[in-house]
Amino acid sequence: MKSSHFEETIPAGAMWSMRIPRGRVLRLTAMEPGANVSALFYNASNPLDRLNVPDTLKALHTAKLTRGHILMSDMGHAMVSIIEDSLGWHDPLAGHSTATHVETAFGARPYQEARNDFYRNARDSFLIELSKHGLGIRDIVANVNFFSKVECGADGKLEWVADHCPAAAYVELRTEMDVLVVLANCPHPMHEGGDYPSAPVRVEIRDCDPPEPDDFCYNFRPEGARAVELSKRLSI
Repeated sequence: MKSSHFEETIPAGAMWSMRIPRGRVLRLTAMEPGANVSALFYNASNPLDRLNVPDTLKALHTAKLTRGHILMSDMGHAMVSIIEDSLGWHDPLAGHSTATHVETAFGARPYQEARNDFYRNARDSFLIELSKHGLGIRDIVANVNFFSKVECGADGKLEWVADHCPAAAYVELRTEMDVLVVLANCPHPMHEGGDYPSAPVRVEIRDCDPPEPDDFCYNFRPEGARAVELSKRLSI
């Protein structure tokens, strides 16, 4: 096993961000069933270059994310590659939760009454973390929801799949550039209500072997390979 540079558990409802150098592995593990982690990615050296979900999905010919897929930026750079995935499906379509959604789905539980047990949402969590890096609401773009599954039903409507994520589910992301990662461990925006989700998520950052020419992600789609070549220029 490669040496670990960092380990931390993100409690349910909490947020997290870090600048991670190129060539590391970011592993996310659901510590309990029912996790959802909304994620944003930015070029750490130039935050104007950030995750572009529509371009990523068009290039990969997919409406889900899993092993082999490379998340691409506005400028066509490869940001992170999904090198391992125990679930086979992560949602790039549904966006992220807001205060209105959380109150509608789970009821009102403000900080003034519940203190640190108040109900958080991904939009406000993103804004808190982004502010630490000089970014704000204009920098929130379409995000990825790790550990969640959204299908298109027979009537053409998107359907959130409950019970998709078991305990110990994981996904590993290899950084293809120096990347700012912003995470919100908050309910999926299509969660149907009931109890507020309470699954903590483990974050680990590890060393990574240099990719070989036959790397699965680099050879998954030619568009991904081109994005990787563009990213390599950033470190010349």
